[in-house]
Amino acid sequence: MDKPSRRSRGSVTVQDVARAAGVSAMTVSRVVNGGVNVRESTREAVNEAIERLNYWPNSAARSLAAGDATQIGLLYANPSLAYLSNFLIGALEGARKVGCHLVLEPCEGESAEAQAEATRRFASTAVQGVILPPPLSDSAPVQAELDAAGIPSVAVAIGVAQPGRLAVRIDDFAAAKAMTRHLLDQGHRRIGFIRGNPNNGASGERWRGFVAAIEAAGLDLADMPVEQGYFTFRSGMVAGERLIDRPDRPQAIFASNDDMAAAVISVAHRRGLHVPDDLSIVGFDDTSLATTTWPEITTVRQPIAAMAEAAVELLLARIRDQRAGQSRVAEERILDHELIVRESAGPAPVPQADVVPPKRRVVAKRIAAAR
Repeated sequence: MDKPSRRSRGSVTVQDVARAAGVSAMTVSRVVNGGVNVRESTREAVNEAIERLNYWPNSAARSLAAGDATQIGLLYANPSLAYLSNFLIGALEGARKVGCHLVLEPCEGESAEAQAEATRRFASTAVQGVILPPPLSDSAPVQAELDAAGIPSVAVAIGVAQPGRLAVRIDDFAAAKAMTRHLLDQGHRRIGFIRGNPNNGASGERWRGFVAAIEAAGLDLADMPVEQGYFTFRSGMVAGERLIDRPDRPQAIFASNDDMAAAVISVAHRRGLHVPDDLSIVGFDDTSLATTTWPEITTVRQPIAAMAEAAVELLLARIRDQRAGQSRVAEERILDHELIVRESAGPAPVPQADVVPPKRRVVAKRIAAAR
């Protein structure tokens, strides 16, 4: 290992100084930026390490006032790669804008213990706050571990905000109700629904929106076939097969996300059905999958990347308040959604009994003329 005196200014990082001084990177940032609430002995230790290591804080670190030292974690377990890709793009852009480091950690198990273990592992790192996209945004074990570690978090795409928590979401209830209303306006009266993961609060809100629209139209909910999905392509295929193979096949199917909607479209193609002439199919999220599937999917657009950016902003504000010894009232941001109409949904198919074959129409005209 090179001696400290031989290290160049550019090669020494704030983490190096923190280790040498026996403090956190956050404390080094406070000292560098002239922050208060730092013990004099600690300040001296940090300054001594800075001099010994020949550390030269860059101008960006000074101007951001804790940006360089702030590490925000993102704990993820979303089965939709399209959703996760959009979310990561937004989170990375948000971190770039505010000068934070974004640290990613996967949670590979679905059990409560697996989620708790992944969170404990993450909490043992230098992250000062954690972003929780779905489905972990609704995980009680994850939240309990973060609370125990004193690490603030922001929940994204939850169904309903919980008291005391930072949250970013859309109005899933209103969005699902609007999509169902769109299908009803197209003449569909037998609409199948594929529910999302039951552990995700947004799934429940989308189901409630569907139910509200059906009941407002004066239709019997019992006539609407429902299948359980889990936001995965595979679960969408299973649910789609069950709905499409029913003797009373629905005229339209509303899947709770785009992955499941794309899966239902693939099932329809295999069954020889034309989408949307024989069957309309709609989704939710407006991920990249919605425009790479044929036909392109009518869906609800939730601004996934913008939600991730907003989560970074909220979390950084909470972290800075805590550093300054200030408290902030829990904040919730509800972003706008949009109904995106594409080719996968159209007017309800006309019942075969109501279709008069061409020859019969010609005969009917001749009889009428003879009379």
